[in-house]
Amino acid sequence: MPTESSQAGSDDLALLGLLQLVSPALPIGAFAWSQGLESAFELGWVGDEATLGEWLEGVLEDGQTRCDLPVLARMYDAWQAADTDSLAAWNDWLQANRETAELAAEDFRLGEAMVRLLRSLDLLPVTPVLPSPPTYAVTFALASQRRGIQRRDCLLGFVWAWLENQLAVACKALPLGQTAAQRLIERLRPQLVAAVDTALALGDDDLGPALPGLALASAHHETQYSRLFRS
Repeated sequence: MPTESSQAGSDDLALLGLLQLVSPALPIGAFAWSQGLESAFELGWVGDEATLGEWLEGVLEDGQTRCDLPVLARMYDAWQAADTDSLAAWNDWLQANRETAELAAEDFRLGEAMVRLLRSLDLLPVTPVLPSPPTYAVTFALASQRRGIQRRDCLLGFVWAWLENQLAVACKALPLGQTAAQRLIERLRPQLVAAVDTALALGDDDLGPALPGLALASAHHETQYSRLFRS
């Protein structure tokens, strides 16, 4: 029977595993992608702290909450049940909802990089079979499972990493200081929790992003003359 100290040690290792997964130092190249945000700057849709906050709130509510997060939860469950068919189906569903070549490429590249990292850490399972090509979400769910991270914490970590990456993009491409970025984190932290709550409550028929602005910005980025990021 597990003792209190052994359970605490297991929880501590899971927490450290989550911090490892969401660290900007994780070598998967997430820093190279802006998810269309760079073009939103170029087009003048986002230009300061206030408009950036509005953009992030919109992407969080209509994208992360209704697409990536609920699918991540289903992928987590599928890894736990060793359900290869569900993993493949949700991986395909997520790919089908990437509306531009750059958004699809980002998903594939991050997924491939995560697979390489997990292989080097001896964390890839023999079964069930990893979908091919893997999305970032399916590999993040796998890594969370192998690290003993709880389902809800997996989603919180995923959306936290998304927010931090978007703010890092803004700090590089806008006249936005680190203090302004921290104010946005304070503003959005409760909304991250609410997004996870909503995502966990959605049924399959309720899923699907509604982000026409992000899709237009991402499509524009494919031909943008001067850029710092790959999407």
